[in-house]
Amino acid sequence: MALASIEAGAHAIRINPGNIGSLEKVSAIIQKAKEKNTAIRIGVNGGSLEKDLLDKYGYPTTEALVESAVRYVEFFEKEGYTNFKISMKSSDVRTTIDGYRNLSKQVDYPLHLGVTEAGPSFSGSIKSAVAFGALLADGIGDTIRVSLTADCKEEIKTAKEILKSLGLRTFGPDIIACPSCARAEIDVVELANRVEKAVSHLKTPLKIAVMGCAVNGPGEAREAHVGIAGGKKEGLLYIDGKTASKVPESDLFQTLMTQISTLQLPKNSKDKKNP
Repeated sequence: MALASIEAGAHAIRINPGNIGSLEKVSAIIQKAKEKNTAIRIGVNGGSLEKDLLDKYGYPTTEALVESAVRYVEFFEKEGYTNFKISMKSSDVRTTIDGYRNLSKQVDYPLHLGVTEAGPSFSGSIKSAVAFGALLADGIGDTIRVSLTADCKEEIKTAKEILKSLGLRTFGPDIIACPSCARAEIDVVELANRVEKAVSHLKTPLKIAVMGCAVNGPGEAREAHVGIAGGKKEGLLYIDGKTASKVPESDLFQTLMTQISTLQLPKNSKDKKNP
């Protein structure tokens, strides 16, 4: 299938050399990739580690995964082929973090991050965020894949939020919202959820604050492009750091959405206020 994919014109393929059957077969793939200038992702996975390494380490340890990855890097280099990146995935978050940190000190090739078989949408997203966050914050990782037992759209959504939270990419609005606490004088949970759903299709990187009280609310709202700081059954609307108006709680959602719509300037607009 790897050879057929290259022959069919795939720009890149992913293989697990340990599952191909022999180094001779891996070599055949490398030679075909050279011929077609096809990139390869070398895949090392805790669930399919080579038998000799399992015998040596007892289970898929960090050391075992790194040794497997380095083994194949050296083989590819011997074959005179360096158009590859490396993934080294484990379902264990700590193993994943330690493994990539260790590998990054030993090789200088692009690294593809992943927590394999991370699980259902909620728990799997948390595992991925913890692992990727630790690594990307250290400057480790060139591409990522969130692996969830869920609709693949959830994988993309989670990946975007991870990158957005680290400031590595901008994907639409960033909603700043406070937790529900005793100080909240408006239904901030319901309002924040409505706003998040309503702006999910937007592409402009707006910062939207939905705050429930007058303690931290004004400060956060002033730092956003548009924000609400709740009061007793009402809220203050902030636009670009300035107080714009006082709004009844029943009108907060629509007021926010109206203001947000005015910030969706055309892509070719020369307005300097376009965020």
